[in-house]
Amino acid sequence: MTDLFPLANRIADVAGVVGVVLGGSRARGTADAHSDTDIGVYRRGEMDLSALREIAAEYPGSSVAAPGEWGPWVDGGAWLRTPGSKTDLLWRDLDRVDAVLAEIQQGVVRCEQQVGHPLGFFSYAYLAELATCQVLVDRAGALAEVLAALDPYPPTLAAAIERTYGFEARFSVDNAVVPAARGDRFSANGFLFRGIGCLVHVLHARAGAWLATEKNAVASAAKLPCAPTDFAVRVEHVLAAADVAAAQDLLTECRL
Repeated sequence: MTDLFPLANRIADVAGVVGVVLGGSRARGTADAHSDTDIGVYRRGEMDLSALREIAAEYPGSSVAAPGEWGPWVDGGAWLRTPGSKTDLLWRDLDRVDAVLAEIQQGVVRCEQQVGHPLGFFSYAYLAELATCQVLVDRAGALAEVLAALDPYPPTLAAAIERTYGFEARFSVDNAVVPAARGDRFSANGFLFRGIGCLVHVLHARAGAWLATEKNAVASAAKLPCAPTDFAVRVEHVLAAADVAAAQDLLTECRL
């Protein structure tokens, strides 16, 4: 991680940037040969995008997107063609992170459409990203303030996920019955994917474990003490065979 500090400090010097973190699988220690390096760049207000473009220009073939260009939740960033593995810079608005924290403290969770997130973007993913990151630069302690509110895992968040997505898990899986009976695997698997996805979030919440994205979410859930036996294998079967009954069995085992 030490080789990231020079780049992180240069980014932190850009006007508007308040913190820089290493995120994703490399921060969690689960990276493999296919993993990129994800660097979260937290701002308050406007950033000096021209200065960030100057940094990116030092890596031929790189590109920079302004905040908002990548959708409502993944707030833009840059792809840097760095030696070894590609490095992704991801812009994050810390004021918006604070707003999400205030929402979950009131028991409010949301999931909204976002390109690149087939299950949807869960609002508390912003908090999961911080809770599982390695802070590289946080000169004024702005990130530390948020992190202090995330340990231990907020009980209001766990309760909200259980209430909201526990219901949706059962609703979605049960709605797969009719299309599966008709042989409409496209529709059936859509409902099953959504239902199992919601179940995965519930299992993580029950364990007080953070989940930020669909990537490796089933494998992560399978390692939790509250997960059904052979969870990952059974989920693979559900999706491969559009087996609604098997999905319903999983939900029943999870008391949903």
